[in-house]
Amino acid sequence: MSRRDQFIETIKKGYTFKGDYLTLGAGILDNETVTNSLVNVPLKTMNRHGLIAGATGTGKTKTLQVLAENLSDKGIPVVLMDIKGDLSGLAQPSPGHPKIDERHEKIGIPFKANSFPVEILSLSDQDGVRLRATVSEFGPVLISRILDVSDVQAGIIAVIFKYCDDNKLPLLDLKDFKKILNYATAEGKKEFEDAYGRISTASTGAILRKLVELEQQGADLFFGEKSFEVEDLVRTTRDGRGYINIIRLTDIQDRPKLFSTFMLSLLAEIYETFPEQGDSDRPELIMFIDEAHLIFNEASKALLNQIESIVKLIRSKGIGLYFVTQNPTDVPEAVLSQLGLKVQHALRAFTAKDRKAIKLTAQNYPDTDFYDTAETLTSLGIGEALVSALDEKGRPSPLVATMMRAPMSRMDILTPTELNSLLADSKLVMKYNEEIDRESAYEMLNKKIEKAEAVKAKEEEKIAKEKEEKKSRSRSTSSRRSTRQNPVVKVLTSATFIRAVFGILKKVM
Repeated sequence: MSRRDQFIETIKKGYTFKGDYLTLGAGILDNETVTNSLVNVPLKTMNRHGLIAGATGTGKTKTLQVLAENLSDKGIPVVLMDIKGDLSGLAQPSPGHPKIDERHEKIGIPFKANSFPVEILSLSDQDGVRLRATVSEFGPVLISRILDVSDVQAGIIAVIFKYCDDNKLPLLDLKDFKKILNYATAEGKKEFEDAYGRISTASTGAILRKLVELEQQGADLFFGEKSFEVEDLVRTTRDGRGYINIIRLTDIQDRPKLFSTFMLSLLAEIYETFPEQGDSDRPELIMFIDEAHLIFNEASKALLNQIESIVKLIRSKGIGLYFVTQNPTDVPEAVLSQLGLKVQHALRAFTAKDRKAIKLTAQNYPDTDFYDTAETLTSLGIGEALVSALDEKGRPSPLVATMMRAPMSRMDILTPTELNSLLADSKLVMKYNEEIDRESAYEMLNKKIEKAEAVKAKEEEKIAKEKEEKKSRSRSTSSRRSTRQNPVVKVLTSATFIRAVFGILKKVM
């Protein structure tokens, strides 16, 4: 059997499945595409997470686009974190190109242009469905981990949430949280001490500074109502295609704290909301996290631990997480070890450090008789990648260099007119973009403080009035005493007056 026939046999054996699957492309051997060696990924294992890595410009975004399209066609909803702002074109069909036709002829798959059902979502003031969550929905544990506070400060946050629960004070946005923190060491100090013990002003001050830091990254836009319901991420169209939910994050690239806060809250909400799925034949939802290093580079140790725990547990809910980044080393080892599908685009060896990183990357992939993995990583062309997946029994499939298929949708962004038309037709925009600022902890505490101050002012006024009345009575008594003569004095005064009169009369006579 020739080397080429051995390669075809290996690929067919490793990438042929009984159940439903996605086709990524065709195998490459000795720099030639082998048309009858299709590289498939079973839907059954798509909830085992994955990695799409490679240097800038090697085709990571297009691979993400291809996976999202094929998942949508299979009725699987998708969430895309669009950091670079270049994924909205999924809503329009590809205009086609001779190079696309040439690529698909090599692969042996007919090319068909198509558009896909898309929802545009946003964390900020950008156009799209507004994503919000309340402080209460985060809970004290998640808030503490996001803020990266000490154990003592985390205890105070837990007390704050307990107080709000006990007193029916809704914690909706950051101004609610800041207000209750100030209240705990000012007007409500005695109330807190009596019920929960003393709260340090220094500790609440440290928490407030952390909140201000988060607020400066735009978190005040994220916290509030109306809360986004994660069930709206798993919608399908009437013809059974899954919606592709594109979250526009182009304006928060320099605000990693907000990005990681949002990601963690979304994953936690999905985990708590979605039922256990067990060993299902298809995932419930697939999420692609582009520029994944933004989450991990700025995350605290507590936050990383939380992300690692969710990655390990969330697949039982039928949720697959796919991290898109330049280098696999951007992803912590504890997370990397959980990723079943790996699509590794080319890496560039410009420095000694780069060459060392490539050797380490090569060790993450199964051994192969057809490639020198480290060398292949540096020689892959644009739109080519080393692929290793899990088969239907969860076993790693053979490593194969793959010419990836081209996206069926537009490889460019929507025009402003197209975007406005898409948003105008969105039911979710109507549902979530109304701003709500109902009475919550901030307003209720202000009323409580105003009422207490009014009572205090009334008491002070009453005391002042009583003092004035007492002082007035004192002056009145003193005045009466001064005008009323003592009888003895009165007699003596009269006698003196008579003697004086008689003295004058004697002189006249």
